Amino acid sequence: MPICTLHILSLHPSTSTPQFLRTLSSTSLKPLTVSHIIRWIILPTTISTAPLLAQNIHWDILLILPSPASTPLPESLQKLIEHQWSIEAGVPSRILSGYEDKNSRLLNPKKQDVPALSGTVEELQNGKEKGRMKDSSQNLELSPELLRWIETFTSSGTREGQGAVSMLNLLAFKPGMKEEYLKYGKAFAESAGSSRGGDAKIVGSVIKDDGKGEGWDEVALAHYPSLWHFADMLASEDYQEANQKYRVGSLRDTCILCTSEVGIEEMKGGGEEKAKL
Repeated sequence: MPICTLHILSLHPSTSTPQFLRTLSSTSLKPLTVSHIIRWIILPTTISTAPLLAQNIHWDILLILPSPASTPLPESLQKLIEHQWSIEAGVPSRILSGYEDKNSRLLNPKKQDVPALSGTVEELQNGKEKGRMKDSSQNLELSPELLRWIETFTSSGTREGQGAVSMLNLLAFKPGMKEEYLKYGKAFAESAGSSRGGDAKIVGSVIKDDGKGEGWDEVALAHYPSLWHFADMLASEDYQEANQKYRVGSLRDTCILCTSEVGIEEMKGGGEEKAKL
């Protein structure tokens, strides 16, 4: 099974994102994904909290490469990076085959290929579904804080605010509970996620040889046509039924980073005025 490495990067304060992207394009690297990190949706609680959270690092870039971590990043990139966290995963060849074309279609969909929203979030906004929102989004539920942020972020008028998002999931299963999580994945793929355009486009098993992996079991990069489609899923009864029944109880720890690949496309031509966000 091919090994891929996921790098979560924080750039030096003097390095702009467009500068990093120009340098990346001048190397021989062929990334599967380059994505702008926007915010945490779910924070890890016990695993990797020191490197990911303890220093209050502002993470900038998710870089997924089809190569093991033993292959170092080029020096021209390393000198632009202040902090780096990496994890390796085995990704099935069937996922990697044709991934570039599939990902391009997901990020640049035809209008008729984007599912309509159900209206559930609008009902919440209008107060017609009181009591449906939770205080926190830590269990992958829609909270008032997350909804307010989505409202603000998507009102920017940018493609990043209105376009597709890629949610990076790190997963650690309770002993013997992976089979339960697979039932969640099945429900997600059959309807609960897919009916809102959700697509687990990269899924891999964490490499744990020689103490690697820090306790994580699986990585996944999930696509949604927009943040509103993601919110629509979280607010829906059918999704939450699968989430609560199969997902929440099967996880020892998890975290989710919201990222934007279309945001990177915007920045590529943005010049230095679109400096590090």
